[in-house]
Amino acid sequence: MVAQDEAIFMHYTVNPILINPAAAGFNESYNLQLNARAQWSGFKDSPKTYAAYYNGPIGKTFGLGLGVLSESAAQLTRLKVQMDVAFRFQFMDRDREVAKISAGFFSEFQEMTVDNEVVGSNFFMAGDNLLEDFLNGQAVFDAAIGFYGTLYENTFFGLTFNNLVSSRLDDIAGTTGRESFFQFYSFNLGHKFDIPEKNLNIEPSILIRQIRNSPFQVDFNLKAGFLDDQLIAGLSYRSLGALGILLGTKLNAFKLYYSYDVSFQRFQQFNMGSHEVTLAFKFEKKEKEINKGYKN
Repeated sequence: MVAQDEAIFMHYTVNPILINPAAAGFNESYNLQLNARAQWSGFKDSPKTYAAYYNGPIGKTFGLGLGVLSESAAQLTRLKVQMDVAFRFQFMDRDREVAKISAGFFSEFQEMTVDNEVVGSNFFMAGDNLLEDFLNGQAVFDAAIGFYGTLYENTFFGLTFNNLVSSRLDDIAGTTGRESFFQFYSFNLGHKFDIPEKNLNIEPSILIRQIRNSPFQVDFNLKAGFLDDQLIAGLSYRSLGALGILLGTKLNAFKLYYSYDVSFQRFQQFNMGSHEVTLAFKFEKKEKEINKGYKN
C-alpha cells in the first residue's frame, strides 16, 4: 500500500501534478482539482481513493501545491497530506519562449490505520507487533524531487525521484540491500501535434516508472483534443496488461474527466474494471499580475 501513492491516479496525462511536484504553478494559473478512483469496482473491499489538490504560481518563478488524500482498502485506511514547492526558469529567444523548466520537491506525511475488526479475525495472532502498530496508526514520512519542462511549448518531459526517505530508512534498518539513492522514479515524455485547420491536436506520450514495492511499468498514451480542448479523448495501454479510455470536457474554468480501465489478467473476471473521475477548476492570473511579475 505504501508504494501506490504516486501511481494510483491515471489522470496524470491531464494533471501532471499527480506524479511530478515540479508541475506546481507551471502553467501560470491557479488550479483546484478533486479526484476520485474506484479500483476493481464490484469486488468486495476494493480500494477507493479520494483526493483534493491545489497548485498555483507565487510571483514570477515559484509554484506551490497542497494535497489531501484519503483511501480505504479492505481493513486498511490511509490519510495523507502533501506539499509541493517548485521553482521555474524561462528561456527566451527574440521574444519567443524556447524552453521552460521547473525543479521541485514534495514532502508528505501519512497515517495508515487497520480497522479494529481484524482483531476478531481467525488470522489475527496476538503479539504481532507490526499489526498492533497499524491498529494504533502508523505514521510515515516521505519525500520526492522532480523536474518538469517544455520545449517550444509543445514538447514536454518530466522526471521524478520517489520514495527518497522511505528507501533510505529501509537501508538503515537493513531490510533492503544497498542500492542507488534514485532507484525509484517516474519519467514521462510527450509531444502535442497541432492541426489548426481541423481544430484538433494529437498528443502521444509515454510514462516509465519504478515505484517502491511495485513492479516496473510502462504506459503508452494517446490523447486528442477537439475544439480548443472543449472535448478530449484518450487511450492508454499499460505494460502490466491494462487498457484505459479517457473522456473529458472543458467549459470556461471548469473541466471534467472520466476514465475506465480494464485489465487483461485473470483477476478481471472478478471485478467490473476501475473508474476514475476528476473535477478541475482553472483560474488564470490577472493580466496586471502577469505584467508586474515580468516587469524588468
